[in-house]
Amino acid sequence: MALLENILSRPNLTKALKRVEANKGAPGIDGVSTEHLRDYLREHWPAIKQKLLEGTYQPAPVRRVEIPKPDGGVRLLGIPTVIDRFIQQAILQVLTPIFDPHFSSNSYGFRPQRRAHDAVRQAQQYIQEGYRYVVDIDLEKFFDRVHHDILMSRVARRVKDKRVLKLIRAYLKAGIMIAGVKVRSEEGTPQGGPLSPLLANILLDDLDKELEKRGCASAVTRMTVTFTCAASAQDNV
Repeated sequence: MALLENILSRPNLTKALKRVEANKGAPGIDGVSTEHLRDYLREHWPAIKQKLLEGTYQPAPVRRVEIPKPDGGVRLLGIPTVIDRFIQQAILQVLTPIFDPHFSSNSYGFRPQRRAHDAVRQAQQYIQEGYRYVVDIDLEKFFDRVHHDILMSRVARRVKDKRVLKLIRAYLKAGIMIAGVKVRSEEGTPQGGPLSPLLANILLDDLDKELEKRGCASAVTRMTVTFTCAASAQDNV
């Protein structure tokens, strides 16, 4: 089965629907809630599926939401429509088994069967092993600054179905609705969609592995897109 057909298979879509409904969340720009997603799909899914297969589907712009940070400032979220969250979730479920096994073993953020607490335990183990120096790297506004072409080149390493590549790029280019005006998205992948965390891991996996090449024992968590690298006492820092 081709990759797009796998994404659009009934078992995968059923699983995606249940996940989106369970996650709930605010509506996108169309105002459709997760409670009404099934009704929306009954009416519109045949036409949407046909557009997906033909490569003509256009995702809706995301709704901009500002979330205050504890230390001041705001985190910008992009809330997709529920139908786009549904499609992204379906893509995520198929792409995760393709990419995740190849990610760094020191990466814990946004991965199946892994969480930030596992990274903490790994860091504690490094301390017990004699590591004494820690470098904490924060990629400021990472999600807002993702270079689309570089990201897509990383995705294309393992995804060969051009229809899927086109669809992912369409989500990157969907734009942002701010005060009723659509703003083009020339870079970035909005926080708020199911697919963004996986795309972040795909792009940053090269960094994870470069740290390993340089002799760092890493415990990486993307919960705040922060990387912790511990170097042993005898190493140059």
